[in-house]
Amino acid sequence: MAELSQKERMKIKRHDMPNQDQFVRRGNYDEVALGYSLETAREEAERCIQCKEPKCVQGCPVGVLIPQFIKALREGDMIKAVEWMKVKNNLPAICGRVCPQETQCEGNCILRKKGEPVAIGRLERFVGDYELAHRTCPLEKAPLTGKKVAVVGSGPAGITCAVDLGREGHKVTLFESLHGPGGVLVYGIPEFRLPKSVVFGEINYAVECLGIEIKVDHVIGRTFTLDELLNEYDAVFLGTGAGLPSFMRIPGINLNGVMSANEFLTRVNLMKGYLFPEYDTPVKVGKKVAVIGAGNVAMDSVRCSLRLQALQAQKSGENSGEVHMVYRRSRAEVPAREEEFHHAEEEGVIFDFLTNPLEILGDEKGNVRGMRCIRMQLGEPDKSGRRSPIPIEGSEFEMEVDTVIMALGTSPNPLVFVDAEGLERTKYGTAVADNETGRTKKPRVWAGGDVVTGAATVISAMGAGKRAATDISRFLKGEAPW
Repeated sequence: MAELSQKERMKIKRHDMPNQDQFVRRGNYDEVALGYSLETAREEAERCIQCKEPKCVQGCPVGVLIPQFIKALREGDMIKAVEWMKVKNNLPAICGRVCPQETQCEGNCILRKKGEPVAIGRLERFVGDYELAHRTCPLEKAPLTGKKVAVVGSGPAGITCAVDLGREGHKVTLFESLHGPGGVLVYGIPEFRLPKSVVFGEINYAVECLGIEIKVDHVIGRTFTLDELLNEYDAVFLGTGAGLPSFMRIPGINLNGVMSANEFLTRVNLMKGYLFPEYDTPVKVGKKVAVIGAGNVAMDSVRCSLRLQALQAQKSGENSGEVHMVYRRSRAEVPAREEEFHHAEEEGVIFDFLTNPLEILGDEKGNVRGMRCIRMQLGEPDKSGRRSPIPIEGSEFEMEVDTVIMALGTSPNPLVFVDAEGLERTKYGTAVADNETGRTKKPRVWAGGDVVTGAATVISAMGAGKRAATDISRFLKGEAPW
Protein backbone atom coordinates (compact mmCIF):
# COMPACT_ATOMS: atom_id res chain seq x y z
CA MET A 1 0.00 0.00 0.00
CA ALA A 2 1.43 3.38 -1.01
CA GLU A 3 2.32 5.83 1.74
CA LEU A 4 -0.22 8.65 1.99
CA SER A 5 0.84 12.27 1.92
CA GLN A 6 0.07 14.59 4.82
CA LYS A 7 -2.64 16.34 2.78
CA GLU A 8 -4.25 13.00 1.92
CA ARG A 9 -4.26 11.98 5.59
CA MET A 10 -5.90 15.24 6.63
CA LYS A 11 -8.74 14.64 4.16
CA ILE A 12 -9.74 11.33 5.82
CA LYS A 13 -12.82 11.83 7.97
CA ARG A 14 -12.77 10.75 11.62
CA HIS A 15 -14.48 7.40 12.13
CA ASP A 16 -17.50 7.28 14.41
CA MET A 17 -17.65 4.82 17.28
CA PRO A 18 -20.41 2.24 16.71
CA ASN A 19 -22.85 2.23 19.63
CA GLN A 20 -25.76 0.18 20.90
CA ASP A 21 -29.11 1.50 19.70
CA GLN A 22 -30.24 4.25 22.08
CA PHE A 23 -33.67 2.69 22.65
CA VAL A 24 -32.35 -0.83 23.19
CA ARG A 25 -29.55 0.11 25.59
CA ARG A 26 -31.92 1.80 28.04
CA GLY A 27 -33.07 -1.68 29.00
CA ASN A 28 -29.66 -3.26 29.58
CA TYR A 29 -26.26 -2.67 31.15
CA ASP A 30 -24.24 -3.95 28.19
CA GLU A 31 -21.42 -1.72 26.98
CA VAL A 32 -22.73 1.19 24.94
CA ALA A 33 -19.63 1.82 22.80
CA LEU A 34 -18.99 -1.31 20.73
CA GLY A 35 -15.41 -0.59 19.65
CA TYR A 36 -13.65 -0.34 16.30
CA SER A 37 -13.06 -3.27 13.99
CA LEU A 38 -9.45 -3.89 12.88
CA GLU A 39 -10.23 -2.35 9.49
CA THR A 40 -11.76 0.79 11.03
CA ALA A 41 -8.91 1.12 13.55
CA ARG A 42 -6.29 0.98 10.81
CA GLU A 43 -8.21 3.50 8.70
CA GLU A 44 -8.43 5.88 11.66
CA ALA A 45 -4.72 5.36 12.36
CA GLU A 46 -4.03 6.55 8.80
CA ARG A 47 -5.23 10.01 9.85
CA CYS A 48 -2.22 10.54 12.15
CA ILE A 49 0.35 12.78 10.43
CA GLN A 50 3.18 11.70 12.78
CA CYS A 51 4.13 15.16 14.06
CA LYS A 52 7.82 15.76 14.80
CA GLU A 53 6.82 17.40 18.09
CA PRO A 54 3.64 15.50 19.07
CA LYS A 55 1.57 17.74 21.30
CA CYS A 56 -0.81 14.84 21.91
CA VAL A 57 1.85 13.20 24.11
CA GLN A 58 2.22 16.44 26.07
CA GLY A 59 -1.50 16.31 26.81
CA CYS A 60 -1.35 12.79 28.28
CA PRO A 61 -0.77 12.63 32.06
CA VAL A 62 1.22 9.40 31.69
CA GLY A 63 3.00 10.36 28.45
CA VAL A 64 1.77 7.52 26.23
CA LEU A 65 3.94 7.22 23.10
CA ILE A 66 1.00 7.98 20.84
CA PRO A 67 2.59 8.42 17.40
CA GLN A 68 4.58 5.21 17.82
CA PHE A 69 1.67 2.97 18.78
CA ILE A 70 -0.56 4.49 16.07
CA LYS A 71 2.11 3.97 13.40
CA ALA A 72 2.52 0.32 14.39
CA LEU A 73 -1.27 -0.12 14.38
CA ARG A 74 -1.76 1.28 10.89
CA GLU A 75 1.07 -0.96 9.64
CA GLY A 76 -0.79 -3.95 11.06
CA ASP A 77 1.89 -4.81 13.65
CA MET A 78 -0.34 -5.29 16.69
CA ILE A 79 2.38 -6.77 18.87
CA LYS A 80 4.55 -3.70 18.31
CA ALA A 81 1.55 -1.41 18.93
CA VAL A 82 0.98 -3.08 22.30
CA GLU A 83 4.67 -2.83 23.17
CA TRP A 84 4.74 0.90 22.43
CA MET A 85 1.56 1.38 24.48
CA LYS A 86 2.86 -0.57 27.48
CA VAL A 87 5.99 1.55 27.76
CA LYS A 88 3.90 4.15 29.59
CA ASN A 89 0.36 2.85 30.10
CA ASN A 90 -0.35 -0.23 32.21
CA LEU A 91 -4.14 -0.03 31.72
CA PRO A 92 -4.88 0.87 28.07
CA ALA A 93 -8.19 -0.98 27.76
CA ILE A 94 -9.47 1.00 30.76
CA CYS A 95 -8.05 4.38 29.74
CA GLY A 96 -9.38 4.03 26.22
CA ARG A 97 -12.89 3.85 27.67
CA VAL A 98 -12.99 6.38 30.49
CA CYS A 99 -10.25 9.00 29.98
CA PRO A 100 -11.30 12.50 28.89
CA GLN A 101 -9.28 12.35 25.68
CA GLU A 102 -11.11 15.35 24.26
CA THR A 103 -9.37 17.64 26.79
CA GLN A 104 -6.05 15.78 26.96
CA CYS A 105 -4.35 13.95 24.08
CA GLU A 106 -7.02 14.64 21.46
CA GLY A 107 -7.43 18.17 22.75
CA ASN A 108 -3.80 18.79 21.78
CA CYS A 109 -3.93 17.01 18.40
CA ILE A 110 -2.81 19.37 15.64
CA LEU A 111 -5.63 18.16 13.35
CA ARG A 112 -8.08 19.78 15.75
CA LYS A 113 -7.07 23.19 14.38
CA LYS A 114 -8.65 22.49 10.99
CA GLY A 115 -11.10 19.71 11.77
CA GLU A 116 -11.45 16.73 14.06
CA PRO A 117 -8.55 15.19 16.01
CA VAL A 118 -7.35 11.63 15.57
CA ALA A 119 -9.55 9.32 17.69
CA ILE A 120 -6.63 8.47 19.98
CA GLY A 121 -8.79 7.16 22.81
CA ARG A 122 -10.67 4.76 20.55
CA LEU A 123 -7.40 3.47 19.09
CA GLU A 124 -5.98 3.08 22.59
CA ARG A 125 -9.03 1.00 23.56
CA PHE A 126 -8.60 -1.15 20.44
CA VAL A 127 -4.95 -1.87 21.25
CA GLY A 128 -5.78 -2.53 24.92
CA ASP A 129 -8.54 -4.95 24.01
CA TYR A 130 -6.24 -6.75 21.58
CA GLU A 131 -3.69 -7.22 24.34
CA LEU A 132 -6.29 -8.55 26.79
CA ALA A 133 -7.49 -11.06 24.20
CA HIS A 134 -4.06 -12.22 23.00
CA ARG A 135 -1.67 -11.56 25.92
CA THR A 136 1.01 -10.48 23.47
CA CYS A 137 3.25 -8.40 25.70
CA PRO A 138 4.42 -9.94 29.01
CA LEU A 139 5.54 -7.23 31.40
CA GLU A 140 9.30 -7.33 31.87
CA LYS A 141 10.51 -7.56 35.47
CA ALA A 142 13.88 -6.46 36.79
CA PRO A 143 15.83 -8.69 39.22
CA LEU A 144 14.45 -8.72 42.76
CA THR A 145 15.79 -5.92 44.96
CA GLY A 146 14.77 -7.34 48.32
CA LYS A 147 12.75 -4.20 49.07
CA LYS A 148 9.08 -4.35 50.13
CA VAL A 149 6.42 -1.77 49.34
CA ALA A 150 2.84 -1.55 50.62
CA VAL A 151 0.39 0.08 48.21
CA VAL A 152 -2.87 1.07 49.89
CA GLY A 153 -5.83 1.17 47.51
CA SER A 154 -6.24 -0.76 44.27
CA GLY A 155 -7.80 1.92 42.12
CA PRO A 156 -5.99 3.52 39.15
CA ALA A 157 -3.31 5.28 41.23
CA GLY A 158 -2.56 2.22 43.36
CA ILE A 159 -2.56 -0.29 40.50
CA THR A 160 -0.30 1.90 38.37
CA CYS A 161 2.14 2.49 41.22
CA ALA A 162 2.17 -1.23 42.10
CA VAL A 163 2.84 -2.35 38.52
CA ASP A 164 5.64 0.16 37.98
CA LEU A 165 7.30 -0.85 41.27
CA GLY A 166 6.85 -4.53 40.44
CA ARG A 167 8.58 -4.01 37.10
CA GLU A 168 11.52 -2.51 39.00
CA GLY A 169 11.93 -5.73 41.00
CA HIS A 170 10.43 -4.60 44.30
CA LYS A 171 8.08 -6.89 46.25
CA VAL A 172 4.68 -5.20 46.23
CA THR A 173 1.65 -5.93 48.41
CA LEU A 174 -1.60 -4.22 47.43
CA PHE A 175 -4.12 -3.57 50.22
CA GLU A 176 -7.80 -3.14 49.30
CA SER A 177 -10.60 -2.33 51.76
CA LEU A 178 -13.33 -4.01 49.69
CA HIS A 179 -13.72 -7.70 48.82
CA GLY A 180 -12.03 -7.38 45.43
CA PRO A 181 -9.51 -5.13 43.66
CA GLY A 182 -10.22 -2.26 41.30
CA GLY A 183 -11.39 0.54 43.57
CA VAL A 184 -13.45 3.20 41.81
CA LEU A 185 -12.96 1.41 38.49
CA VAL A 186 -15.22 -1.36 39.84
CA TYR A 187 -17.56 0.26 42.35
CA GLY A 188 -17.88 3.70 40.76
CA ILE A 189 -18.09 3.26 36.98
CA PRO A 190 -21.11 1.46 35.48
CA GLU A 191 -20.85 -1.74 33.48
CA PHE A 192 -22.17 -0.05 30.33
CA ARG A 193 -19.17 2.31 30.36
CA LEU A 194 -16.44 0.05 31.74
CA PRO A 195 -17.14 -3.70 31.92
CA LYS A 196 -15.86 -5.44 35.07
CA SER A 197 -14.23 -8.09 32.88
CA VAL A 198 -11.95 -5.42 31.37
CA VAL A 199 -10.88 -4.13 34.80
CA PHE A 200 -10.21 -7.59 36.21
CA GLY A 201 -8.44 -8.62 33.01
CA GLU A 202 -6.01 -5.71 33.24
CA ILE A 203 -5.38 -6.22 36.98
CA ASN A 204 -5.02 -10.01 36.84
CA TYR A 205 -2.56 -9.79 33.97
CA ALA A 206 -0.34 -7.41 35.94
CA VAL A 207 -0.54 -9.54 39.07
CA GLU A 208 0.29 -12.74 37.21
CA CYS A 209 3.24 -11.21 35.36
CA LEU A 210 4.79 -9.40 38.30
CA GLY A 211 3.86 -11.46 41.36
CA ILE A 212 2.03 -8.61 43.07
CA GLU A 213 0.17 -9.81 46.17
CA ILE A 214 -3.34 -8.46 46.78
CA LYS A 215 -4.86 -8.45 50.26
CA VAL A 216 -8.57 -7.62 50.21
CA ASP A 217 -10.83 -6.72 53.16
CA HIS A 218 -7.97 -4.73 54.71
CA VAL A 219 -8.97 -1.26 55.89
CA ILE A 220 -5.84 0.75 56.67
CA GLY A 221 -6.62 2.75 59.77
CA ARG A 222 -8.55 -0.21 61.19
CA THR A 223 -7.00 -3.53 60.13
CA PHE A 224 -3.54 -1.97 60.30
CA THR A 225 -2.44 1.56 61.01
CA LEU A 226 -0.04 3.34 58.71
CA ASP A 227 2.72 3.09 61.31
CA GLU A 228 2.21 -0.67 61.56
CA LEU A 229 2.69 -0.94 57.80
CA LEU A 230 5.89 1.09 58.04
CA ASN A 231 7.24 -1.40 60.57
CA GLU A 232 6.98 -4.16 57.96
CA TYR A 233 7.53 -2.36 54.64
CA ASP A 234 10.31 -0.14 53.33
CA ALA A 235 7.84 2.30 51.76
CA VAL A 236 4.10 2.93 51.63
CA PHE A 237 2.04 4.50 48.83
CA LEU A 238 -1.45 5.80 49.61
CA GLY A 239 -3.84 5.61 46.68
CA THR A 240 -7.04 5.41 48.69
CA GLY A 241 -9.07 7.73 46.49
CA ALA A 242 -11.85 10.02 47.61
CA GLY A 243 -14.87 8.00 48.64
CA LEU A 244 -16.49 10.26 51.24
CA PRO A 245 -19.56 11.90 49.62
CA SER A 246 -20.69 15.50 49.93
CA PHE A 247 -24.31 16.53 50.58
CA MET A 248 -26.19 19.80 50.26
CA ARG A 249 -26.94 21.45 53.59
CA ILE A 250 -30.65 21.82 53.04
CA PRO A 251 -33.74 20.63 54.95
CA GLY A 252 -34.93 17.10 54.18
CA ILE A 253 -31.53 15.61 53.46
CA ASN A 254 -32.22 12.68 55.83
CA LEU A 255 -35.51 11.60 54.25
CA ASN A 256 -35.93 8.09 52.89
CA GLY A 257 -35.09 8.14 49.20
CA VAL A 258 -32.10 10.51 49.46
CA MET A 259 -28.68 9.00 48.84
CA SER A 260 -25.23 9.90 47.63
CA ALA A 261 -24.08 8.95 44.14
CA ASN A 262 -21.30 6.95 45.82
CA GLU A 263 -23.80 4.80 47.68
CA PHE A 264 -26.04 4.44 44.65
CA LEU A 265 -23.30 3.49 42.18
CA THR A 266 -21.66 1.14 44.69
CA ARG A 267 -24.97 -0.65 45.15
CA VAL A 268 -25.52 -0.88 41.42
CA ASN A 269 -22.01 -2.16 40.74
CA LEU A 270 -21.28 -4.39 43.75
CA MET A 271 -24.79 -5.63 44.58
CA LYS A 272 -25.38 -6.57 40.93
CA GLY A 273 -28.10 -3.99 40.41
CA TYR A 274 -27.15 -4.07 36.74
CA LEU A 275 -28.36 -7.71 36.59
CA PHE A 276 -31.87 -6.94 37.95
CA PRO A 277 -34.30 -8.73 37.76
CA GLU A 278 -32.04 -11.79 37.42
CA TYR A 279 -30.58 -10.72 40.77
CA ASP A 280 -33.40 -9.32 42.91
CA THR A 281 -31.12 -6.88 44.74
CA PRO A 282 -32.19 -3.98 46.98
CA VAL A 283 -31.05 -1.55 44.28
CA LYS A 284 -34.20 0.20 43.17
CA VAL A 285 -35.24 3.72 42.27
CA GLY A 286 -38.56 5.51 42.17
CA LYS A 287 -40.69 6.68 39.28
CA LYS A 288 -39.30 10.22 39.36
CA VAL A 289 -35.59 10.45 40.05
CA ALA A 290 -33.59 13.65 40.46
CA VAL A 291 -29.79 13.59 40.32
CA ILE A 292 -28.16 16.77 41.62
CA GLY A 293 -24.97 17.72 39.78
CA ALA A 294 -23.63 17.46 36.22
CA GLY A 295 -20.21 15.82 36.42
CA ASN A 296 -19.30 12.38 35.13
CA VAL A 297 -20.54 10.75 38.35
CA ALA A 298 -23.88 12.50 37.92
CA MET A 299 -24.05 11.26 34.31
CA ASP A 300 -23.36 7.72 35.48
CA SER A 301 -26.10 8.09 38.10
CA VAL A 302 -28.81 9.33 35.73
CA ARG A 303 -28.01 6.66 33.16
CA CYS A 304 -28.02 3.90 35.79
CA SER A 305 -31.36 5.22 37.08
CA LEU A 306 -32.87 5.07 33.59
CA ARG A 307 -31.80 1.46 33.23
CA LEU A 308 -33.07 0.43 36.65
CA GLN A 309 -36.41 2.03 35.89
CA ALA A 310 -36.62 0.16 32.59
CA LEU A 311 -35.70 -3.17 34.19
CA GLN A 312 -38.16 -2.62 37.03
CA ALA A 313 -40.87 -1.77 34.48
CA GLN A 314 -40.13 -4.97 32.55
CA LYS A 315 -40.77 -6.94 35.72
CA SER A 316 -43.85 -5.02 36.90
CA GLY A 317 -45.43 -4.24 33.53
CA GLU A 318 -45.81 -0.56 34.50
CA ASN A 319 -44.39 2.56 32.85
CA SER A 320 -40.74 3.16 33.60
CA GLY A 321 -40.88 6.77 34.83
CA GLU A 322 -38.52 9.69 34.30
CA VAL A 323 -35.05 10.81 35.38
CA HIS A 324 -33.99 14.43 35.84
CA MET A 325 -30.54 15.96 36.07
CA VAL A 326 -30.76 19.11 38.17
CA TYR A 327 -27.89 21.55 37.70
CA ARG A 328 -27.55 25.10 38.96
CA ARG A 329 -25.56 26.28 35.92
CA SER A 330 -26.28 26.17 32.19
CA ARG A 331 -25.57 23.58 29.52
CA ALA A 332 -22.34 25.39 28.60
CA GLU A 333 -20.87 24.84 32.09
CA VAL A 334 -21.56 21.10 32.33
CA PRO A 335 -18.25 19.51 33.51
CA ALA A 336 -19.05 15.96 32.35
CA ARG A 337 -17.54 14.54 29.18
CA GLU A 338 -19.42 15.60 26.05
CA GLU A 339 -19.78 11.98 24.95
CA GLU A 340 -21.47 11.03 28.24
CA PHE A 341 -23.83 14.01 28.02
CA HIS A 342 -24.72 13.08 24.45
CA HIS A 343 -25.45 9.47 25.44
CA ALA A 344 -27.58 10.57 28.41
CA GLU A 345 -29.53 12.94 26.16
CA GLU A 346 -30.14 10.18 23.61
CA GLU A 347 -31.35 7.83 26.33
CA GLY A 348 -34.01 10.23 27.57
CA VAL A 349 -32.60 12.07 30.58
CA ILE A 350 -34.47 15.32 31.32
CA PHE A 351 -32.09 18.24 32.02
CA ASP A 352 -33.17 20.95 34.42
CA PHE A 353 -30.51 23.62 33.98
CA LEU A 354 -30.24 26.81 36.06
CA THR A 355 -32.13 25.06 38.84
CA ASN A 356 -31.05 24.65 42.46
CA PRO A 357 -32.77 22.66 45.25
CA LEU A 358 -33.66 24.58 48.41
CA GLU A 359 -35.42 21.81 50.34
CA ILE A 360 -36.30 18.14 49.94
CA LEU A 361 -39.95 17.56 50.79
CA GLY A 362 -41.25 14.48 52.57
CA ASP A 363 -44.58 12.78 53.24
CA GLU A 364 -46.04 11.66 56.57
CA LYS A 365 -43.97 8.45 56.44
CA GLY A 366 -40.65 10.24 55.96
CA ASN A 367 -40.32 9.40 52.26
CA VAL A 368 -39.28 11.88 49.57
CA ARG A 369 -42.25 13.36 47.71
CA GLY A 370 -40.65 16.36 46.00
CA MET A 371 -38.13 19.19 46.01
CA ARG A 372 -38.55 22.91 46.44
CA CYS A 373 -36.25 24.57 43.92
CA ILE A 374 -35.31 28.01 42.71
CA ARG A 375 -34.39 29.26 39.24
CA MET A 376 -30.86 30.60 38.75
CA GLN A 377 -29.08 33.04 36.45
CA LEU A 378 -25.37 33.26 35.70
CA GLY A 379 -23.16 36.07 36.94
CA GLU A 380 -19.39 36.57 36.79
CA PRO A 381 -16.97 33.60 36.60
CA ASP A 382 -15.87 32.05 39.91
CA LYS A 383 -12.44 30.63 40.83
CA SER A 384 -13.03 27.59 38.60
CA GLY A 385 -13.63 29.83 35.59
CA ARG A 386 -17.32 28.97 35.37
CA ARG A 387 -19.94 31.69 35.72
CA SER A 388 -21.36 31.86 39.22
CA PRO A 389 -25.04 30.92 39.63
CA ILE A 390 -27.23 33.56 41.29
CA PRO A 391 -30.77 32.86 42.61
CA ILE A 392 -33.63 34.66 40.88
CA GLU A 393 -35.79 36.17 43.60
CA GLY A 394 -39.39 34.93 43.62
CA SER A 395 -38.76 32.02 41.22
CA GLU A 396 -39.26 29.17 43.69
CA PHE A 397 -41.24 26.13 42.52
CA GLU A 398 -41.85 22.52 43.51
CA MET A 399 -40.65 19.50 41.54
CA GLU A 400 -42.35 16.15 42.07
CA VAL A 401 -39.69 13.48 42.74
CA ASP A 402 -39.46 10.37 44.90
CA THR A 403 -35.70 9.65 44.70
CA VAL A 404 -32.88 12.18 45.09
CA ILE A 405 -29.26 11.29 44.33
CA MET A 406 -26.54 13.75 45.34
CA ALA A 407 -23.56 13.81 42.93
CA LEU A 408 -21.73 16.81 44.34
CA GLY A 409 -18.16 15.62 44.74
CA THR A 410 -16.21 13.63 47.30
CA SER A 411 -13.31 13.85 49.75
CA PRO A 412 -10.89 11.24 51.13
CA ASN A 413 -12.06 8.84 53.83
CA PRO A 414 -10.40 10.00 57.07
CA LEU A 415 -9.75 6.44 58.32
CA VAL A 416 -6.33 6.23 56.65
CA PHE A 417 -5.19 9.20 58.77
CA VAL A 418 -5.97 7.40 62.06
CA ASP A 419 -2.82 7.04 64.21
CA ALA A 420 -0.76 8.39 61.31
CA GLU A 421 1.20 11.12 63.09
CA GLY A 422 3.02 13.38 60.66
CA LEU A 423 0.69 12.72 57.73
CA GLU A 424 -0.67 16.20 57.06
CA ARG A 425 -4.07 17.03 55.58
CA THR A 426 -5.45 20.11 53.90
CA LYS A 427 -8.62 21.84 55.08
CA TYR A 428 -10.46 19.78 52.44
CA GLY A 429 -9.32 16.50 54.00
CA THR A 430 -6.84 15.62 51.26
CA ALA A 431 -3.30 14.45 51.97
CA VAL A 432 -0.49 16.96 51.60
CA ALA A 433 1.99 15.58 49.07
CA ASP A 434 4.53 16.89 46.57
CA ASN A 435 3.00 17.01 43.09
CA GLU A 436 6.13 15.78 41.29
CA THR A 437 7.24 12.99 43.65
CA GLY A 438 4.18 12.14 45.73
CA ARG A 439 6.17 12.48 48.96
CA THR A 440 4.06 13.35 52.00
CA LYS A 441 5.26 15.06 55.19
CA LYS A 442 5.57 11.63 56.82
CA PRO A 443 8.87 9.82 56.08
CA ARG A 444 8.67 6.81 53.74
CA VAL A 445 5.05 7.57 52.85
CA TRP A 446 3.95 8.67 49.37
CA ALA A 447 0.43 9.53 48.18
CA GLY A 448 -1.26 10.22 44.85
CA GLY A 449 -4.55 10.36 43.00
CA ASP A 450 -7.83 11.52 44.49
CA VAL A 451 -6.57 11.25 48.08
CA VAL A 452 -4.32 14.22 47.21
CA THR A 453 -6.26 16.10 44.53
CA GLY A 454 -9.83 15.28 45.44
CA ALA A 455 -12.06 13.63 42.84
CA ALA A 456 -10.38 13.78 39.42
CA THR A 457 -9.86 11.56 36.36
CA VAL A 458 -8.59 8.00 36.10
CA ILE A 459 -5.63 9.02 33.95
CA SER A 460 -4.56 11.84 36.29
CA ALA A 461 -4.56 9.34 39.18
CA MET A 462 -2.47 6.97 37.06
CA GLY A 463 -0.02 9.79 36.36
CA ALA A 464 0.35 10.43 40.09
CA GLY A 465 0.91 6.72 40.69
CA LYS A 466 3.66 6.63 38.04
CA ARG A 467 5.46 9.69 39.40
CA ALA A 468 5.36 8.30 42.93
CA ALA A 469 6.60 4.89 41.78
CA THR A 470 9.60 6.52 40.11
CA ASP A 471 10.53 8.40 43.28
CA ILE A 472 9.90 5.40 45.56
CA SER A 473 12.18 3.24 43.43
CA ARG A 474 14.92 5.88 43.47
CA PHE A 475 14.56 6.12 47.25
CA LEU A 476 14.77 2.35 47.70
CA LYS A 477 17.89 2.21 45.52
CA GLY A 478 19.54 4.96 47.57
CA GLU A 479 19.45 7.45 44.70
CA ALA A 480 17.02 9.91 46.35
CA PRO A 481 17.35 10.11 50.16
CA TRP A 482 14.34 11.34 52.12
